[in-house]
Amino acid sequence: MAVLLPSVCLAVLFYFVIKAIFNADRAEREAMARAEELQDAEDARRRKSADEENGNPEIDAD
Repeated sequence: MAVLLPSVCLAVLFYFVIKAIFNADRAEREAMARAEELQDAEDARRRKSADEENGNPEIDAD
């Protein structure tokens, strides 16, 4: 048992370190996606506002 204990402890430590890395990566990807969505919405709002000021109503291609 004393022979296996250090390996088991390292394996458990490794598991938690990798889990923390993956959780941080997931949170960063979610934050980046939210930031991109907000930026896209802001860009669309500014484009629409600029088009209305110039008298060029945007034609929706959808």
